[in-house]
Amino acid sequence: MTKTTLEQIRSLLKQAKHPVFIGGAGVSTASGIPDFRSPQGIYNVESEYGVPYETMLSHSFFMAHPDQFYDFYWKAMVHEGAKPNKAHIALAEFGHRKRLPIITQNIDGLHQMAGSDIVYEPHGSIRTYHCERCGKLYELADIPHQGIPKCSCGGILKPDVVLYEEALDEEVIENCLAELRFCDVLIIGGTSMRVYPVAAFPEYMLSGKKVIINAEPTPYDSACDYVIHDDIGKTLEYILGVEND
Repeated sequence: MTKTTLEQIRSLLKQAKHPVFIGGAGVSTASGIPDFRSPQGIYNVESEYGVPYETMLSHSFFMAHPDQFYDFYWKAMVHEGAKPNKAHIALAEFGHRKRLPIITQNIDGLHQMAGSDIVYEPHGSIRTYHCERCGKLYELADIPHQGIPKCSCGGILKPDVVLYEEALDEEVIENCLAELRFCDVLIIGGTSMRVYPVAAFPEYMLSGKKVIINAEPTPYDSACDYVIHDDIGKTLEYILGVEND
């Protein structure tokens, strides 16, 4: 990607009336959070439990084996020391100057920690939990980060993460599609665009330009106006104008 092209994208974003960002696991890898589907991702590592990790992140496995689920969950899904990286910070700083809705497939809460105000989480979040028995809500900071967390009523707490076999929140999906309907510049970053329904979200745009930033080629590259295979943090800092602020 030439500097001239990056300048074109930067100019588009300055002029944009309704920019939107869609991000995936690649946004958070620089924060020390592993992705799922790359060759080194969680789903491609041999499970120490004798059950594929992808299976362990299903609702039925959670219900049948909450002890094994949480043993894996605390090790692989909750990264207490993780901090926002250049990508999160660049998006948040741009969002303070111009409204920037963020649709993230991640569940780590790092966009909010970086200061982004408009964050949609179709796959849920590790930051909140609810009791399967009485429905009482808890924050991550309020529960032990080991073993099976229990409610004051004795019920098992479930993370507000959308597991396999569970439906996504319809209100969140509708809000995402409403943002995209009138989007004039869409930035897609750090995602393989293989996971649905989020991978289909860009099709709801009525018009506008699409930019994709990912370390590796994706099936969606051909549908975009600009394709960048480079470091997402460095690229976002540049095209969002953060490095010169």
